[in-house]
Amino acid sequence: MTVIRDRQDRCPGALRPWPAGDGMLVRLRLIGGRVQVSRLRRLIEVAERFGDGRVHVTSRANLQVRGFPGRDGLLDEAALSALEHTGLLPTRTHELVRNVMLSPQSGLAGGKADLRDVADELDRLLCADPALGTLPGRFLFVLDDGRGDVAHRSCDLGLVALDEQIGQLRIGEGWGETVPLGAAAGRLADLASAFLRARGAGDSAAWHVNELAEPLAEPLDADPRIPPRAEPLPFGEVPGGRHVATPEAGIDRDVVASLAAGSNELIITPWRGVLIPKAGSHA
Repeated sequence: MTVIRDRQDRCPGALRPWPAGDGMLVRLRLIGGRVQVSRLRRLIEVAERFGDGRVHVTSRANLQVRGFPGRDGLLDEAALSALEHTGLLPTRTHELVRNVMLSPQSGLAGGKADLRDVADELDRLLCADPALGTLPGRFLFVLDDGRGDVAHRSCDLGLVALDEQIGQLRIGEGWGETVPLGAAAGRLADLASAFLRARGAGDSAAWHVNELAEPLAEPLDADPRIPPRAEPLPFGEVPGGRHVATPEAGIDRDVVASLAAGSNELIITPWRGVLIPKAGSHA
């Protein structure tokens, strides 16, 4: 699909906040939606000090804060430093490209494989390559553990587990080769590098894989083991934990206190919810 661009993407981050009516809006990327409760608490403290006092969630399972001080397209340095001290901004150079979505229950219950290590390795490879720091902020990786909850979500590059050892790559709107899960992160990083070489330069450069004039790899048929589209994870008790809808006004310290009882880590879901893992849950 040919798309004519006349500007670079403006997806917000801490180093590139969005100037909203109530101040600067900042998005913080989470790998697979996972966030330590201690870091979320620190982020709320920063939001109370500099913003509207709440943390908001996105449909890509990331976090946002808003109402922050800044000007000329930049956050005030004190606010930026405070965000870094939460541990949720591990890199300034690659913050915009850490867009890795994962089946929220992966490793907790169900699915064909635990893809959390694949997600972490992909994040490591993205941040280790200076060139990959120039990926568009809207470029999205989606990893489905074989249950079908995010396998059919639009993405640029992705993976669907076919069994405990093998997955099939997603390349834009099509399908790629089958690969061992241990090699999947490296293959996805290589494809992201190929996208950068093919996208062009300047304001007219492509933002997404499906905008390229030529495919990154030869399109293949979907493997018969690709799961059908699953319904969104319902709210309430689910295998592996409890899925809670986030308040429309955002998460404040009282909400975190109610979510964090008995859990050191929470999982933000693509359905604007929070999955609270059950103690002892495993794949």
